[in-house]
Amino acid sequence: MNYIKDMLEFDKIIDKLREYTVTEKAKERFKKLAPYLNEGELLSKLKETTEARKLLDTQGTPPLAAVDKIREIGEAAEKGELLSIEELEKVKQFATLSMRMIQYLKRCQEVENQLGGFGNGMVDLELLKEEIERCIRNGRVDDYASKELKEIRKKIERSENDIRLKLESILKGKKGYFSESFVSNRNGHYTLPVKKEHKLQVSGSVIDISSSGATYFIEPVSVAKLRDKLEELKIEENNEERRVLYIISSLVSDFKADILLNLDYIEELDYIFAKGKLSVEMDGKEARINTDRRINLVNGRHPLIDKKECVPLNISFGKEIKGVVITGPNTGGKTVALKTLGLCSVMAQSGLHIPCEEADICMNTNVLCDIGDGQSITENLSTFSAHMKNVIHIIEVADKDSFVLLDELGSGTDPAEGMGIAVSILEELNSIGCNFIATTHYPEVKDYASKTEGIINARMAFDKESLKPLYRLELGEAGESCAFYIAKRLGMSASMLERAYKEAYQTRVLASENKVSKYLFQEEEKIKKERTAGNQITKKVDKPDSAKEKIDKFHIGDSVMVYPQKKLGIVFEPVNSKGEVGVQIQKKKMLVNHKRLKIKAFAKDLYPEDYDFSIIFDTVENRKARHQMERKYTEGLEITYEPKLK
Repeated sequence: MNYIKDMLEFDKIIDKLREYTVTEKAKERFKKLAPYLNEGELLSKLKETTEARKLLDTQGTPPLAAVDKIREIGEAAEKGELLSIEELEKVKQFATLSMRMIQYLKRCQEVENQLGGFGNGMVDLELLKEEIERCIRNGRVDDYASKELKEIRKKIERSENDIRLKLESILKGKKGYFSESFVSNRNGHYTLPVKKEHKLQVSGSVIDISSSGATYFIEPVSVAKLRDKLEELKIEENNEERRVLYIISSLVSDFKADILLNLDYIEELDYIFAKGKLSVEMDGKEARINTDRRINLVNGRHPLIDKKECVPLNISFGKEIKGVVITGPNTGGKTVALKTLGLCSVMAQSGLHIPCEEADICMNTNVLCDIGDGQSITENLSTFSAHMKNVIHIIEVADKDSFVLLDELGSGTDPAEGMGIAVSILEELNSIGCNFIATTHYPEVKDYASKTEGIINARMAFDKESLKPLYRLELGEAGESCAFYIAKRLGMSASMLERAYKEAYQTRVLASENKVSKYLFQEEEKIKKERTAGNQITKKVDKPDSAKEKIDKFHIGDSVMVYPQKKLGIVFEPVNSKGEVGVQIQKKKMLVNHKRLKIKAFAKDLYPEDYDFSIIFDTVENRKARHQMERKYTEGLEITYEPKLK
């Protein structure tokens, strides 16, 4: 898709979408957002956006939140690394988020919204959350995380109390020795502030000296022994805390598959709901999509202009009418109309809603633009040269499924030559067969459009009395520059206006003595390349139960790995409407979500053709009964099936 993001300002739409996301993966996905070329895929993405919008309108905003580093934390746990308290609290928050999202999605199922099905695939992480909460509180390993830790901390408390009592006893007994009446902690040692002249009277180690040198901070010998004991207890405490953290880290490792599965769902939902939030902001609607080159926009608005200030755009063309030539005065809204239709087309084909009452938008292989002043100082290009460089590139790559937008066609050079170039460009685009819209001031271009099959004139309405633009597009009518009307209203005489009109609209003839080089009009000998688009639109092919086919890869007899238990099982029942597959694990039958299964070996590779699977799945009694029934009717004979467990 070869559209120019900054010309149509689609990059600003992407920035808005990224602002609505909370996960980094969703933000990165929006950086790569581009129009879809597969009709089926596009319709699916549009439906996602519509379903998200419905939920936002009826159920409120989903409880999405940032999930930083969760993937990295799960991988670290699986490697046997010790997770920090901060990392484990992130896991707890993620488990809480998962539980809230499951509850939200269950409410969505009640209103029959397809996004509610995400809740069936997500795993409840309440057990993991409760275990982390039990062991970690207020940013530390809790006393009750283990019996050993609780006992060690009681001993630490008693030891600290013994040190405090010992120091207070010394302070009271020899008050004259001390400059202050309180205990000071210096470099991890409990010390007494001893006056310099009494330093030899207090037995112990000098830990620090005051800046004046008048006070010595001494740790008494008796207290040093108690401190050594306290240090040993703190080492035991640290070891026990690490043991607890290793146990919880191991638990996180066991839940890694479930955590990553939920993370995938949350990142996907974050991406989808961001599109829904944008739809809410601009009061968007889902456009109908076609591959028949039809474009119909009813009361469309530019997504980046305030709704109160934006005049709605109505336009319909395509099929028989391929091109629209818009004329009218400057500041009349021609460029805004061009950008509105171009941006809405790109948004709709990117799976987004657009601000309008209704729309029918065709898919395009390319949206090609030349809008605004393309002057380049670095490439030493004038405005006209820059425009021509863009237009030539557009003509080279355009095909019948392209959408071309050209602003101020042929401007920036001599009017007569610019008009000729404008007409030749329109004729080339018309021959290609693509949809195109061009704005211009040239009256000759209006005449060309009115006489040419497949092209229609349009104008931006202008109030001749007030001299104000109405910003309303009117199809089927050629616009006027309104320069004469403006001049008349401002007082120009009738004779001057008549002369001006004659000069403007008299027939221009190229003089025979014109020294224009003949080679300019000579046909160069070259082989015209066939137009083969680099992009191609893939039409949707309707298939029955196409959604189910994507997951209908499990067949009876397939060997599968069941996650997160990592146990081998055998498929006894293919996928049902809820996305669940019947799996037998060690003679026990259960229904498992297809996202938790991975094929280890296909039945066709394990068993001969027409293999009787009742040997594996039936009891001996049932098999005997079935063989008996195949031979003859036996009264009272029946086959008993065990219930299927969730």
